[in-house]
Amino acid sequence: MTPQQHHVVILGASPKPARYANQAQRLLTEHGYPVTPVHPKLDEVDGLAVRHRLDAITAPVDTLTLYVGPARLDPILDQILALNPRRVIFNPGTESARAQQQLDQAGITWLEACTLVMLRTGVFLADCELDQEKTHRQ
Repeated sequence: MTPQQHHVVILGASPKPARYANQAQRLLTEHGYPVTPVHPKLDEVDGLAVRHRLDAITAPVDTLTLYVGPARLDPILDQILALNPRRVIFNPGTESARAQQQLDQAGITWLEACTLVMLRTGVFLADCELDQEKTHRQ
């Protein structure tokens, strides 16, 4: 799989360049990944159309990368499960035992990692291919 074939959804998109979600969006785009930002109130971030809810996404999702804390994550777990991404990345500060347990029950791969570090070290795509056996790592 090439970056151009790997659809990434950013939950908690931000227009602020200092925010990690924005930095991840820019880096993913620079690497050629198709990116769908998600934020309940924004319409556009850095030229990309923003979806207000996960259930507004109809294309298959390879990676869902999280930039919202557990308090905002838990109420939309049903949307995450319905989205059925190939993997979910819990960036630092987004970890949720409840979400991780539900992902396990649904057979969705998850890991606690930093999207930016994975991209900068060249393991973002390679790591996804290694996780096809539907396991999780912390």
